[in-house]
Amino acid sequence: MPYWTTACPDWEERIKHGRSIIPPPIYPEQAELALNIFKQLKIVDAPGSPTFGEACAQWIFDLVSALFGSYDTQTGRRYITEVFVLIPKKNSKSTLAAGIMMTALLLNWRQAASYTIIAPTVEVATNAFNPARDMVKYDEDLDDLCQVQTHIRTITHRNTDTTLKVLAADANTISGIKSVGTLIDELWLFGKQANADDLLREAIGGLASRPEGFVVYTTTQSNEPPSGVFKQKLQYARDVRDGKIHDPNFLPVIFEHPHDMVERGEHLLAENMAMVNPNLGYSVDEVFLMREFRKAKETGDASFRGFMAKHANVEVGLALRSDRWVGADFWEPQTDDTLTLDEILRRSEVVTVGIDGGGLDDLLGLSIVGRCKNTRQWLSWSHAWGHSSVFERRKSEVAKLLDFEKDGDFTLVAQIGDDTKEVADIVERIYQTRLMDKIGIDPSEIGGLLDEIVQRGIEQDAIVGISQGWRLGGAIQTTERKLAEKVLFHAKQPLMNWCVGNARVEPKGNAILITKQASGRSKIDALMALFNAISLMALNPDPPQKQYKSYFI
Repeated sequence: MPYWTTACPDWEERIKHGRSIIPPPIYPEQAELALNIFKQLKIVDAPGSPTFGEACAQWIFDLVSALFGSYDTQTGRRYITEVFVLIPKKNSKSTLAAGIMMTALLLNWRQAASYTIIAPTVEVATNAFNPARDMVKYDEDLDDLCQVQTHIRTITHRNTDTTLKVLAADANTISGIKSVGTLIDELWLFGKQANADDLLREAIGGLASRPEGFVVYTTTQSNEPPSGVFKQKLQYARDVRDGKIHDPNFLPVIFEHPHDMVERGEHLLAENMAMVNPNLGYSVDEVFLMREFRKAKETGDASFRGFMAKHANVEVGLALRSDRWVGADFWEPQTDDTLTLDEILRRSEVVTVGIDGGGLDDLLGLSIVGRCKNTRQWLSWSHAWGHSSVFERRKSEVAKLLDFEKDGDFTLVAQIGDDTKEVADIVERIYQTRLMDKIGIDPSEIGGLLDEIVQRGIEQDAIVGISQGWRLGGAIQTTERKLAEKVLFHAKQPLMNWCVGNARVEPKGNAILITKQASGRSKIDALMALFNAISLMALNPDPPQKQYKSYFI
């Protein structure tokens, strides 16, 4: 077996200097054979209908060479079986997908084999099928060799009866697929589907019995914080690329800015967009790109983030809307990676607790705020609980909640009532440290939670009802100011980033409101819990353990 690696630990320098981030083929002869076919395929929707060989950037040839050049003709085995391609919008992703799968169809030796392009929606499926259809339709030789059935989005090789099908993903269409080669288009959209993991597992199940098989994932960056199966694949691809995971069967091709540029904010500059747009000057028009950049910049933060996610692969950490809470603008810089519940208890002289939610279609949110005994900075940590009933009522949020569970920021409880018990356990633990001042709860939601806390020996006087609605405006403004002044820090928790991004502001007279009703189906319970804790900390409580000594003169 030959030795090869798909890791690219120096990718940052390569990206900066325009060098390839794709390894050379394991078998150059096979790569050349595939390239000869690929380069003859026509890009019909491009002016003049050029071939790939006439109108492609070098990175595309490198990708085709790496994939098809990993096939061992002696053993019939392909050594690179998974490819992950993260590429900005308008970099010929759909056309490239069609070209790769048509090349696989024409190279295939297996009788009645199946190749499949799977898209998350019918529209995306059509976009993927049309370039492949046109490659056949506008080439006399291919038209004689292949039959196109547009109504079922299928191309059939007349000699081998091998098919290339383009499918919109659902459980009915994907079930039972035994493809030799599968291409998953727009993986970021699959990341928003709760059952995407099962769907894709079913889709690539044919690889188990086909050693020459492969699966290719193509995607742009998500317009929201990555979630679900997309988040999983993206992280795995980065780890393989960086050499953290050794998996030579997995090829990561990720066009994103180097870490040092991101830290300095240089990834947001127009002049650095070319670095991650390898098809600039081919399918990507520089004049158009720069004009859209300026338009997005002038429109506002939310529009600019969306543009940069799609056209520069900038990962969205916090989804910002035009009606967002102003504190969201200062949230991300105030992240402290060292903060945990234990660390806050160790560093604090006094702690306040906020609790919110707990309905059957709600999360139960807990936030604590500690005041540092050395710096007097405010330090926060949060957690949320939910019952499976939330998944039924909030299906659009399931993928995100499952991610938060893996992060350790969310707990899915088996029985209703287990959530309040676990909250009470944490409150009791804080109480036993003798650091706790008060617990702030929405008066309308006290119910069984009050009983659970009191049973732990905590005095009922320590539980305070925090008025909601416009009366919470003071706590909201205090949180904003503390974030902007860089004296409020929070733990690194994607759950809270999500809640903060979900918060929408409703102006009412001179007051501002952040309500669950305004946020719609998106959850903000943990953020509301934080406001409750902030309300109490803003009263400047004395440290419970503080002792006053008397001196006689």
